[in-house]
Order: sequence, then C-alpha cells, then structure tokens
Amino acid sequence: MPYEQIGMVFQQPNPFPFSVRENVAYGLRLNGRPSRTAIAEKVEWALKQAAVWDEVKDDLDKNALSFSGGQQQRICIARLLAVSPDIILLDEPTSALDPISSSEIEATLMALKKTYTIIIVTHNPQQASRISDRTAFMLNGDLVEVGETNQFFLTPEQQATSDYLTGKFG
Repeated sequence: MPYEQIGMVFQQPNPFPFSVRENVAYGLRLNGRPSRTAIAEKVEWALKQAAVWDEVKDDLDKNALSFSGGQQQRICIARLLAVSPDIILLDEPTSALDPISSSEIEATLMALKKTYTIIIVTHNPQQASRISDRTAFMLNGDLVEVGETNQFFLTPEQQATSDYLTGKFG
C-alpha cells in the first residue's frame, strides 16, 4: 500500500508553525495545485470531520500553534483527512491532553471509524474498551491476544492479558 494512503497522528500534537488553513491545505498542495476554491472546500470539510471547525472557523489565518493541545491535535487530524487516506494510524493521540480534550478526540474517532480504518496505540485499556471494535494486546514486543473488544475485556483468553487488565502487572 502506498504511503499516501496512510495518515499518522502522533502522541504530541505537531501542527506546522503556520495558519490553520495552511496546515490543513499542506498535503493538498504537495499532491498538486488545486484551485483556491477546492482548497477552501476541502479545508472546511476536513476541519468539520475532525470536529474542530466551530472552534477555528473565525481564526483560519491564526497560527495553529496558538490553539489548545486538543484543538491542535484535531487540526492535525484534519490535516491528514484532507488528503483522504484509507488508513489512519494514531500513536497515543490523547496521552498529552486533558480529560475534556481526550473525550473530544475519542468522540471524533468514533465518528471517523465509520468511514476509515483506524489503528490506535494506547496504554489506556479504558480508552481501548470505549473506542475500539477489535483489540490487540502486546507484551514485550510479542502479540499475546487479539479479539473483539467486548470479548477481549470481559473474557480474555490468555492469562497475561487477564493479568494486565486486572492490574497484576503493567
């Protein structure tokens, strides 16, 4: 699968040091020379999909670094959505955020998972149980168990998974 079909969101929000509009349009410009109208439409669409449009629509020319961590993370999600990836990879996307911002990101991911394949790495079992359909547990680099999330958390098949979920280690 070509790398263009995969989008990545990192642990720390990493917007580029320019406007919200230019952050979201960045990948579009790399992939060609779309018209101003096409860029404006795609920027608005992506920010709406990332559930941050209402918070930034009046400040699209403001530096993306001036927004809160949760808003920055959703701007980064919008940036990747603008280029329409097939798969979204997220590495602990809420670990550096407060509970309210984390909740907003989770709600955004719940809506996006209807359209995109999303793979999220988290060390937060509660988060995984809330937002995932399937869960994999890895220990020391080895894949221990994979399953439907409800079954995984209620009746894990492997003792190591059960021990982790009950807090015996981890």
